[in-house]
Amino acid sequence: MADTDPDLLIDFTDVHLVRDGGTLVGPITWQVELDERWVILGPNGAGKTSLMRMAAAETHPTAGSAVLLGEVLGSTDVRDLSTRIGVTSSMLADRIPDDELVTDLVISAGYSVLGRWREQYEEVDRAQAVETLESMGAEHLADRRFGTLSEGERKRVLIARALMTDPELLLLDEPAAGLDLGGREELVARLGELAADPDAPAIVLITHHVEEIPEGFTHALLLAEGVAVASGLLPDVLTSENLSTAFSQSITLDSVDGRYFARRTRRAGSHRRNRP
Repeated sequence: MADTDPDLLIDFTDVHLVRDGGTLVGPITWQVELDERWVILGPNGAGKTSLMRMAAAETHPTAGSAVLLGEVLGSTDVRDLSTRIGVTSSMLADRIPDDELVTDLVISAGYSVLGRWREQYEEVDRAQAVETLESMGAEHLADRRFGTLSEGERKRVLIARALMTDPELLLLDEPAAGLDLGGREELVARLGELAADPDAPAIVLITHHVEEIPEGFTHALLLAEGVAVASGLLPDVLTSENLSTAFSQSITLDSVDGRYFARRTRRAGSHRRNRP
């Protein structure tokens, strides 16, 4: 294998993912470097989660070259990557027992297990877990059971778990999904603080909504039907024209204080007339 660039955490070249004769992703060429914060945006069925699963080493591409953290997928033991990549997703949340203690849930990430069995955790592990929870504003939840948490609290705990192993790459699959306005804004603010931390890992975040993009994110990959509509620096990718192409309708994009807001453009003469 040729030498890989140590600054490239994700290096996908002409990657395809095919299932049951249908192409879910591809061709995609995409690179993520050490200090970058990416958002993957697109409509339902665009291939966002399939691409994320390949970035998490959970799925191998059908064709193309996929290199993660210097390791070629298909030629390495993916278990060696498990503690180097932090992942949160709704599928992960659904597998957590309701009676799992939050502290144990966070610590167990370092053991690559979900749900404590007979592991004996040391005080240094517990101290690190509380510190990681604190980074997400969730230290007060340390002694709670996962099943008692609100949706917003669960999201922050799961991100703390993903950060517990000090990963090189953090993958967040729709972290704000299902949150109310207050919960979303709390989470987006926390992720903005994480993005601004120079010691934080590279971050890739999936979302359907531009309003969920935290401040400090640097790059974007806009998908539609499994291929890239645009990819690169966030201001270059996130435009009304590109969003309109990806979502197949006319979209107007606004930016206020580092946050984005999108709405469908009203066509001339499309307003309703008041009946007499």
